[in-house]
Amino acid sequence: MKTFGLIGYPLSKSFSQKYFTEKFEKETIKARYLNFPIASIDEFPELINHHPYIGGLNVTIPYKEKVIQYLDDLDPISKEAGAVNVIKVDWTNPTKPKLIGYNSDIIGFSKSIEPLLKSNHKKALILGTGGAAKAVGYALKSLNIDYKLVSRTPEGDNQISYHSLNEAIMNEYTVIVNTTPLGMYGNMEAKPEIPYHYCGENHLFYDLVYNPEVTAFLKAGQDQGAAIKNGLEMLHLQAEAAWEIWNK
Repeated sequence: MKTFGLIGYPLSKSFSQKYFTEKFEKETIKARYLNFPIASIDEFPELINHHPYIGGLNVTIPYKEKVIQYLDDLDPISKEAGAVNVIKVDWTNPTKPKLIGYNSDIIGFSKSIEPLLKSNHKKALILGTGGAAKAVGYALKSLNIDYKLVSRTPEGDNQISYHSLNEAIMNEYTVIVNTTPLGMYGNMEAKPEIPYHYCGENHLFYDLVYNPEVTAFLKAGQDQGAAIKNGLEMLHLQAEAAWEIWNK
């Protein structure tokens, strides 16, 4: 049976396994989808060696950047973005599979946010600096939206600190994207520390978190009159894009 799976840590709240299991049942596809929680990315080569039937993998927190060192090739988009969330495993050579990295997060995010964008949405703040933030940044760039990354410990010209977010910046950057895990089920009261009171109806709040449906971050934006969107549609879109990558 063809096997696909997800690497990350922890994986107790995995969306992917449920989604693909239901997809396989509905479409009568002879395949299975397994979770592979690995506490360290150093375990990745051994995982591949022990499972020579894997056709493809999804990658989630915290390995979207760290896994790249173990891949044989990257498609141009994931190479430029610097993050991978899909791995195609090519077993043409049965003794040594070829691992190719892709990024379907970019596809999912772009298609999900584009219908919500208005003429005043010219600049964005991306909360967080991990692999998901890199994918969001690439997508925003392709949509002609300038962005800055917001970090607790900013590095480089395109990163700013949470403490530097003032009224002028919040008025200028009207798209706010949360790529951190703050607000996920289990810690639902948490939200990024930004000055929500400077936001209003010109703002669009997008949270990659999808459980709960309305996170504390989205609720704070909604209370100020901002449009809001969670990450569930993005997950569906990126999952279908991953399936196409594995089967092309």
